[in-house]
Amino acid sequence: MKRTIAPILVLACLAAGAAGAADRGKDERQGVLKALEDELARSMDKLKTEDFSAPYFIAYTIRDTESVDIAGRFGAVTQSAANRGRNMHVDVRVGGYGFDNSSDKGDYDFSWSTGYRTPRSVPLDNDPLSIRNVFWLVTDEEYKAAQSAYLKKKGKGVYEVAEKDRPASFSREEKHVFVEPPAGWKFDAGRWEREVRTVTAMFKGHPGIIDSSMKVTADTVTRYFVNSEGSALITGETLYSVGISAVARAEDGMLLDNTRTFYARSAAGLPDHAKLNRETSEMIAELLALRNAPVLDPYHGPAILLPEATGVLFHEAVGHRLEGERQNSEKEGQTFKGQLGKKVLPAMVTLVDDPTLAKWDGEALNGHYRYDEEGVPAQKVTLVEKGVLKNFLLSRKPIKGFEKSNGHGRAAPGYAPAARMATLFVDAEEKIPYAELKRRLIEEVKRQGKSFGLILKNISGGSTNTSTYGYQAFKGVPKLVYRVGLDGKEELVRGVEMVGTPLASINKIMAVSDRFEVFNGFCGAESGYVPVSSISPAVLLKEIELQRVSKESEKPPLIPSPWAGGK
Repeated sequence: MKRTIAPILVLACLAAGAAGAADRGKDERQGVLKALEDELARSMDKLKTEDFSAPYFIAYTIRDTESVDIAGRFGAVTQSAANRGRNMHVDVRVGGYGFDNSSDKGDYDFSWSTGYRTPRSVPLDNDPLSIRNVFWLVTDEEYKAAQSAYLKKKGKGVYEVAEKDRPASFSREEKHVFVEPPAGWKFDAGRWEREVRTVTAMFKGHPGIIDSSMKVTADTVTRYFVNSEGSALITGETLYSVGISAVARAEDGMLLDNTRTFYARSAAGLPDHAKLNRETSEMIAELLALRNAPVLDPYHGPAILLPEATGVLFHEAVGHRLEGERQNSEKEGQTFKGQLGKKVLPAMVTLVDDPTLAKWDGEALNGHYRYDEEGVPAQKVTLVEKGVLKNFLLSRKPIKGFEKSNGHGRAAPGYAPAARMATLFVDAEEKIPYAELKRRLIEEVKRQGKSFGLILKNISGGSTNTSTYGYQAFKGVPKLVYRVGLDGKEELVRGVEMVGTPLASINKIMAVSDRFEVFNGFCGAESGYVPVSSISPAVLLKEIELQRVSKESEKPPLIPSPWAGGK
């Protein structure tokens, strides 16, 4: 399966306060939560037939989303809209924790129990019976599907070879009751419409840039979660993002792009007018320089990955392969299965995933959350310590040797939860100043008898294949690549993408800098697009492989843009 990471949006969780049952009834949200609890209790008590037993587990989720989207291009606003909606997710399980209707092999079969489910809408009015009615219908559908899957799974046991020490189907977890204060948010749509016009107009004086756009979003989400184990949660998330992008085409037909993305948890945290202008001017200068930059031939040799590129490398090459369900699935390559307690990465490297971390060095983290989509508290997990594999990312789908979730069951609306990354922290025992890292790059270039090395500044996105179908590989698309000569001078080049096999690439790390940075984005995999972060340093790789990107042969526009003054 292909997974991707891209810098799209930021997720932000507000400061929270817990409330018990005694606080219920103080706001309208409690009425919504009670409606879910009442219908869930009724389903657990009455949902059964003469031939089939009642469910042993049910969970209900509502996501109530309010959003504002403003977009524009060519100095004009193209979209300015507000929206409100609620969607739901229902998980019904039959059998028992040890053996139920879900796939014990962890296969992403896109059936009722995993993969994509069309989001169902929930009434916006807080009428308890209306809300309960939609959950009644969907619960009935899911219960019937669960019974069918359960019987089919039991039937397979007649002819399939039983796996020794098969893990349980579902983990037993403690109940959690938590209510976050209502998410307050402010957004000046008029101000941001003016910014969209001003910023996109900055591209007018640059005919070499053929398209540009800006998008501003503000979203607040209230999540309601209840399950038959007694958990009852109300959590709130507020997010703001500003994205600016532009596209140019080189004379040889290669399409080039550049972006700037900003994230905040409050409107006050968004960039001011001066910063927007400054960052846009830098983006324009980089894009115009790329148009005139030489095309780099395929390369194999030493390189420095700056922090953002390092984060994407570890996310794609290592992080996805440590997601729990992949250790059960026969369709997965299972790179790290059976490697617990063994050295899998360079001894200097420590890898931690920590969704409890809200900020790092003052910057908000996409990967922060308080409870995962299965109602389990977020937990800091040391995955690799000094090169030795210590743990996996776990949802409530147990794997051999791990019976409990560690709070990493994540999903986008309409998807069933699965173990996913949150905030991946790449650390090292020994760190050196960046200037020394660059000096060692040049030293390694000379040792290998090459004429230059490379510095990869940032990554527009990445993907990896972890399945047995195809090769175990990853790919990253750097936006800015610099060729570094033996004299240390840097020259911008274009037209290459990073490729490789996971462990071979990671184990080429020679040194790590003391310069750490945050990379925020969204990651797409079997449970949908979820917000993620990485905190990582610059690293020196003994070898890296870059291949040519596919080049379009289309010519630049034949006549000038009328907006830019063409006649």
